Amino acid sequence: MVVNSVHWFRKGLRLHDNPALQEALNGADTVRCVYILDPWFAGAANVGINRWRFLLEALEDLDSSLKKLNSRLFVIRGQPTDVFPRLFKEWKVTRLTFEYDPEPYGKERDGAIIKMAQEFGVETIVRNSHTLYNLDRIIEMNNNSPPLTFKRFQTIVSRLELPRRPLLPITQQQMEKCHTKIADNHDQLYSIPSLEELGFRTEGLPPAVWRGGESEALDRLNKHLDKKVWVANLEHPRVNTCSLYASPTGLSPYLRFGCLSCRVLYYNLRELYMKLRKRCSPPLSLFGQLLWREFFYTAATNNPNFDRMEGNPICVQIPWDQNPEALAKWAEGRTGFPWIDAIMTQLRQEGWIHHLARHAVACFLTRGDLWISWESGMKVFEELLLDADWSVNAGSWMWLSCSAFFQQFFHCYCPVGFGRRTDPSGDYIRRYIPILKDYPNRYIYEPWNAPELVQKAANCVVGVDYPKPMINHAEGSRLNIERMKQVYQQLSHYRGLSLLASVPTIQEEAEPPMTDESQTSSGPDSPPRDPVDNEAAGCSTAPDSSTVCASSTFALHPDLEDTLNCRPFQTPCTYSHTQASAAVTSTSANHPLSLAASPSLASTPIQGTLSRSKPSSPSSSCPTLSSSSSPAMTLVQTFPKRKSLARKVRRSQRQRGRQICTPSGREGERRAEEEEREDTGGDKRMEEDVEQDEERMEEETSEKLAGLQQ
Repeated sequence: MVVNSVHWFRKGLRLHDNPALQEALNGADTVRCVYILDPWFAGAANVGINRWRFLLEALEDLDSSLKKLNSRLFVIRGQPTDVFPRLFKEWKVTRLTFEYDPEPYGKERDGAIIKMAQEFGVETIVRNSHTLYNLDRIIEMNNNSPPLTFKRFQTIVSRLELPRRPLLPITQQQMEKCHTKIADNHDQLYSIPSLEELGFRTEGLPPAVWRGGESEALDRLNKHLDKKVWVANLEHPRVNTCSLYASPTGLSPYLRFGCLSCRVLYYNLRELYMKLRKRCSPPLSLFGQLLWREFFYTAATNNPNFDRMEGNPICVQIPWDQNPEALAKWAEGRTGFPWIDAIMTQLRQEGWIHHLARHAVACFLTRGDLWISWESGMKVFEELLLDADWSVNAGSWMWLSCSAFFQQFFHCYCPVGFGRRTDPSGDYIRRYIPILKDYPNRYIYEPWNAPELVQKAANCVVGVDYPKPMINHAEGSRLNIERMKQVYQQLSHYRGLSLLASVPTIQEEAEPPMTDESQTSSGPDSPPRDPVDNEAAGCSTAPDSSTVCASSTFALHPDLEDTLNCRPFQTPCTYSHTQASAAVTSTSANHPLSLAASPSLASTPIQGTLSRSKPSSPSSSCPTLSSSSSPAMTLVQTFPKRKSLARKVRRSQRQRGRQICTPSGREGERRAEEEEREDTGGDKRMEEDVEQDEERMEEETSEKLAGLQQ
């Protein structure tokens, strides 16, 4: 019987480690590799020019590699449901192969194609190679529900067998056994379209910072592995200005499009580590954001509403503001905060930003300053970010907005101090916001504070040549923290309220920030970091969608140059509460969770959306407030202290938190004992380990949240 195979490329745009393509070649008489592209969809989809350019370059590279094997890529215009019936008849197809797509939309689409193929008598073979693990198996091992904390996910993964080893690339011999004649007019019938054909204007388009394709991906992987010292030592170089720029060893876009196999990356890292460490098995943390990527894929695979708040069982329902004008200023880099504007400008120009930069702009848009829904930010990233992956992107935005996975909303990024810590000289801002290039370092992050003579000397007057800050960060953040607090107070099961009570006020000794020497940073080619340690005091972290970190995102992340590491440094300023402000009204939110479990909450109607007071013109984004300036919360400027003092402060904070919101029965006693044991570890215990007490409570809270919402 004659076997005519068609392999359908979608994400896995590569010839190495492609099990579905290997199945197409196995015993076949002819093999055709197709990519189906709908030109109308290209114009209508929320995908920017950089992402389309990366995809087209990846297709050109794939076609070039197939040419070397005496084959070609068939790019076909149209919808899969319209294209395949014609191809089945025209090419007398008997076998169709493609890579498994774990995302809800992909599973629905593929189900329809499999059914259609059966009607035409075409055998369908689907193989998984886009993720390391079988996601359904992970869910099955977690009582048939996706794990919603990363620690739980890691626990399950540690019980699984190692991922399957990657397959070798397709060879000339394999192709010769199933040679398919290529028509002379192939380029006219099946050519790769240009950006102009897809409706994009390319005048003035700068060269691509990230060139798409498998060849580029493998070249970057080799460069990445050449820097092998960090793989063996798990070193953590500091984030600096250079970290913020695109790295020649970055890998996240290539993982997203499947130009690089995640299994090839996994085993290259594993084997290099074992070689350098004399056969020692590597820790899970070596694979950093590869696992974050798997985590978000697992959480999303059976949740078609994962990318939205409404109807999403794991997402807290938050009454975000609708403010198209503010959203546009954020997306276009016109907020008046140079750090935020530089990040968004880089994203629009290059299609990539460092994962800590993603955290900064995501926090600013959502719970930090503008109080705009994470869904809006996710869509902007979907348009502009090369490595934007449906699952990792949505998961990272939920994380950073404290809508799911992470609830420590009182940790907030400062849009001035955070950037200044990363790049004290302001060179990053001067590169992407050239109008500010002549500002002295002192004012580059807050030009509105520069004297008028300085502004004129720099040829950039704030309010004329560069916008004024669109919001008073200190005031806006205080209000938003209170709004988040009231949202979480409506969740009758939320036991993290003890953490709210334990946040220090200005009169109390605050947790010291991570010093330059002790801080764990995340930059290009940084080593993997155990994401369990990610929540540094004073700032929330999540994988990015870039990510696959060395980063997600973000997802994230879900990058390896960014990717295998995930812990930002302490933000220069954090906000803390003491008690609910009487000036702020209750939050309106139609929660999917029942409030009946708490009679006091159930009997109190939720009154209306929080009113937002008009921010005053900021004199500084992060002023120090006196304890009398706000009855609800006070700004704490943290400062270095000894580790032993930090532990004592943490212990007193937790004890005070338990007095205000003590878990009932044995469970509360057990947690108290565990926390006390954590605090008696001795001076040898690293400061970062102290943070795991809070993380444990956060994880237990997430588990409860998932259980009640499901």
